[in-house]
Amino acid sequence: MVHLTRRRVVATLVATAAAGAALPLQTASAQDRRPGPRPLRRAHAHNDYEHEHPLFDALSHGFTSVEADIYLVDGQLLVSHDRVDLDPTRTLESLYLDPLLARVKANHGSVYRGYHHPVQLLVDIKEDGDAAYRELDRRLRPYRRMLSTYANGRVTLGAVTPVISGDRAARVPMEAQKVRHAFYDGRLEDLDTAVPASFIPLISTNWTTSFSWLGVGQFPAAEREKLHTIVSTAHARRQRVRFWATPDLAGPDRDAVWTELLAAGVDQLNTDDLAGLERFLRTHDA
Repeated sequence: MVHLTRRRVVATLVATAAAGAALPLQTASAQDRRPGPRPLRRAHAHNDYEHEHPLFDALSHGFTSVEADIYLVDGQLLVSHDRVDLDPTRTLESLYLDPLLARVKANHGSVYRGYHHPVQLLVDIKEDGDAAYRELDRRLRPYRRMLSTYANGRVTLGAVTPVISGDRAARVPMEAQKVRHAFYDGRLEDLDTAVPASFIPLISTNWTTSFSWLGVGQFPAAEREKLHTIVSTAHARRQRVRFWATPDLAGPDRDAVWTELLAAGVDQLNTDDLAGLERFLRTHDA
């Protein structure tokens, strides 16, 4: 019954969008018919689901990466940061996969009309990584036409690229697959190893475990060199770089860190402040 309901919802959204009828914010079709914001290729919405309108608030600010934390509960993938806050109506399908599919169909194959690059869906598995990934893999299959896919050594890019983060036990079943519709979020220990970008396209790490500087005063030269080395090493292997736990309170400290991240070529800036990062990137990122 869950899958039938989901397909009916998607079909209704697409049919309504095709008819040109006005839709509420959560369907995104109203904004799809207007020129949207220029997509920001470095903008990552940390804990995106905590905003008033998950996914849509980030897209309204031009973000090209959103993060959803999930738990496997009674066969459902529920979105929440903490288990105590789980809501059976807030599934990965209802908050992200279904609205993304409707938007991609309305935009003729892209999340943003005219933007032919994948939007990243970073799925952070909070616990039981092996079982949760296996269920996620099963649930991604009906959406495979919009997803980036790895098949027998080759990557085909789609409108949406799922990247799996969080519980590291997900890696084992993922590496065993010859065909998958998701990729793996690596850590610094995966940097400059034999593991290819076709499996690990993204290297993510906690800023505070590698750097002491939080935007106050000068960036120590040794730390700046370390940052540039991490980025250049990843880029040489066609991997992107993201740091979490960077300063995120509006002010000169945050701007100083973001400025250094841009200068080093960091691919995704992590924030809960959608409007703040949008303003910064539109001003400073050419």
